Amino acid sequence: MNRRKFIQNTMITTSAVAVSGVAATSTHVSNKQEFKLKYAPHFGMFRHSAGEDLIAQLQFMADQGFTALEDNGMKDRDVATQEKIGKTMQKLGMEMGVFVAHKIYWNEPNLANGDKAKREEFLNDIKTSVEVAKRVNAKWMTVVPGHRALRLNMGYQTAHVIESLKRACDILEPHGLVMVLEPLNFRDHPGLFLSESPQTYMICKAVNSPSCKILFDIYHQQITEGNIIPNIEACWDEIGYFQIGDNPGRKEPTSGEINYKNIFKYIHGRKFEGILGMEHGNAQPEKKGEIALIEAYKEVDSF
Repeated sequence: MNRRKFIQNTMITTSAVAVSGVAATSTHVSNKQEFKLKYAPHFGMFRHSAGEDLIAQLQFMADQGFTALEDNGMKDRDVATQEKIGKTMQKLGMEMGVFVAHKIYWNEPNLANGDKAKREEFLNDIKTSVEVAKRVNAKWMTVVPGHRALRLNMGYQTAHVIESLKRACDILEPHGLVMVLEPLNFRDHPGLFLSESPQTYMICKAVNSPSCKILFDIYHQQITEGNIIPNIEACWDEIGYFQIGDNPGRKEPTSGEINYKNIFKYIHGRKFEGILGMEHGNAQPEKKGEIALIEAYKEVDSF
């Protein structure tokens, strides 16, 4: 599953759902786990166990011991829904993870080619994302600089991207908000400007702002470069957020080749206090798959 389809499928699952304050469709009995790290499920991940209602799903997540939520499509939800989700998370003691801050250009350049109109569009998206972040008590938002400008030298492209990000930081810094730059793998997303953790690290150093950090997606970086723990260590001072997904398949930990128990042990040992977004699907269908997913997280968190 590639990232575009993952976002689309997540939104399809939840876009037609009305948010209420009553978890009437959930038949769950609480069995709360105390996780060592802040793993963040997304809407739709537990809909067979909790029902279609978003508030019921949040309650189910909290009952399982998850202390954060990730919602790529939060910005596309109406204001009343955003506010209700924000208030519910506050009541449940949950933190908000990332949402996508701007229109992502998957097949054409928008920041890499220095186009002034595209840059202004991006900066306007960042401005409106500040208001979304306030409603849901978010600190982080995802930024993907778009496709490469194939007729420009990479050095010029990098300079254009850095300039756009510096201007975005001018918007975010007064609010204490952080955009996290996500490098995406070449297999699922060929041609994107940002693909490697060292490249993203260099850009964050050049932007030189507390509002510009790395979103280290372990699934993507396993495909692009492997060497996960050494690369996390090398990038550590610029990493603001992690995302999770096993490879192959982009499902929960233990479904593929990545040794998530060791990776989480390392991250925990570095006293990481941020969020790890569960940006993946379920390896098994329906309710049994949701239960298996929870058990997988218990297993990889038991270090």
